[in-house]
Amino acid sequence: MEDGAAAREAERWEGYVDWRNRPAVRGRHGGMLAASFVLVVEVLENLAFLANASNLVTYLMNFMHYSPSQSATTVTNFMGTAFLLALLGGFLSDAFFTTYAIYLISAFVEFLGLVVLTIQARTPSLMPPGCAKVAGAACEPVSGPKKAMLFAGLYVTALGIGGIKGSLPSHGAEQFDEHAPRGRKGRSTFFNYFVFCLSVGALIAVTFAVWVEDNKGWQWGFGISTIAILLSIPVFVAGSRLYRNKVPTGSPLTTIAKVVLAAALARRGGAQSASNGAVIDRAPSPTGSTDMKEYCKPGDICGVADRAAEVATEPSQELVFLNRAVQRQPRCGALSCTVQEVEDVKIVLMVLPIFFSTIMLNSCLAQLSTFSVEQAATMDTRVGGLKVPPASLPVFPVTFIILLAPVYDHIIIPFARRATGTEIGITHLQRIGTGLVLSIVAMAVAAVVEVKRKNVASNAGMLDAAAPLPITFFWIAFQYLFLGSADLFTLAGLLEFFFSEAPARMRSLATSLSWASLALGYYLSSVLVTVVNSATGRGGRRAWLQGGNLNHYHLERFYWVMCVLSTLNYLFFLFWAIRYKYRNAGVIKG
Repeated sequence: MEDGAAAREAERWEGYVDWRNRPAVRGRHGGMLAASFVLVVEVLENLAFLANASNLVTYLMNFMHYSPSQSATTVTNFMGTAFLLALLGGFLSDAFFTTYAIYLISAFVEFLGLVVLTIQARTPSLMPPGCAKVAGAACEPVSGPKKAMLFAGLYVTALGIGGIKGSLPSHGAEQFDEHAPRGRKGRSTFFNYFVFCLSVGALIAVTFAVWVEDNKGWQWGFGISTIAILLSIPVFVAGSRLYRNKVPTGSPLTTIAKVVLAAALARRGGAQSASNGAVIDRAPSPTGSTDMKEYCKPGDICGVADRAAEVATEPSQELVFLNRAVQRQPRCGALSCTVQEVEDVKIVLMVLPIFFSTIMLNSCLAQLSTFSVEQAATMDTRVGGLKVPPASLPVFPVTFIILLAPVYDHIIIPFARRATGTEIGITHLQRIGTGLVLSIVAMAVAAVVEVKRKNVASNAGMLDAAAPLPITFFWIAFQYLFLGSADLFTLAGLLEFFFSEAPARMRSLATSLSWASLALGYYLSSVLVTVVNSATGRGGRRAWLQGGNLNHYHLERFYWVMCVLSTLNYLFFLFWAIRYKYRNAGVIKG
């Protein structure tokens, strides 16, 4: 009887339940098949999101009568808010609900927001009057209740998007056993294909959905998004019997606050806790690498840091000021901390510099949805007899990602594993660094292309013309390709880095930092536009990013500023990446 009970216990996934809240069982729950449902859902979810976001600047200019700068700011604020709300979705997934429940709730919320936007787009009385109705006068931007309806629809949609972004990637990654090499490799493949599926959804959005919006009407464009997010719900539910869902363990913010307070209030020179001398030491490379084997000496206990923290009674030597939380008697019993709790808080603080270093990259990516679309709108977008909508320009980076992602996972990574003798092949930080370098190149290319575009406009005497310039929009494709490549390396690297490095109780919240970086990048883009205009518009001079049309802007100067800032940001990243030690390869030095 006891042997049978022990066997059943061994078959269970500790800390995981199925969709009916029963213990998850090995061999029945989790694995790549379960994660495959998440990948299909990501195609539909990102289609619903980008079908509108990629072309929203055009909608705001042509139908809501906003200026180019107002449209760009509104789009970046909307997308920034959506990604920032991923932190809320991640927090709720870790603290109170499962990622399974958060996804379903968030998808329904996004559906409601899209319904509001669809109703407004198909009802003329809810839209501002067209320019033709106000002859001889400038177009009046949307205002009053109509503006309130527009922003209510946008930000309810953003709330749903945030919840999905904060729960879906971690839900898929949780299907793999991190304690087995096969599970870790499967998880790495999942994140690569997550970005692949994200790009497939984006490709459909910037081709078919954008064509529908420009040729059939925005009510149909919003309708496509509404149908896509609605279809994602039954697809997600179809995998319910296969999912293993991590049991929420309470607010991770409470743990962080407790450790910080305990360390700050610990009595200096007070009684020390008992110790067996076992100390956690972080490794310079992730689990399973060659240099990990060299770093791990006889007599040490090597493995995943969560297990290491359970054995050790002395915390690691990074951020030693937090060690007082366990080394000194707390003044309040409620502030008593374990070594594992201290190590959990340390890793959160240690990944923050990496998080901050990716914000500038995402500010560069924000240009793909704003000024790059406006640039293309002034150029010749014909390909043979077909006229390509400017908002379909992201077809270049997403196609490149779709082609590169399988090559990366099935050719580059296996080669790197053999060449380096490591389980991971290319580390997460190496991927992120590659993306940052590509973003620097992209901004330099964007500046050069903008100079050429304006020279064509000037030489043709078309600075104030509404007709397309005699220059093909394929020139803009170069900056899209470099930024798309940067996005592939950085986003997949960030998602896996935050998930694998984070404590188990904080994984959804930590993974959400990838999207929060995007959010802050979009906000930073808006701030940079405002700051540049303020700084360059003094003394009666025209600001760089103002004028009758884009041909009167000094967009190339703005791109050079972005290039310089990106270079400085890369140096900041290098400083911290060189010093970073991986948590998921914890070692007990005994």
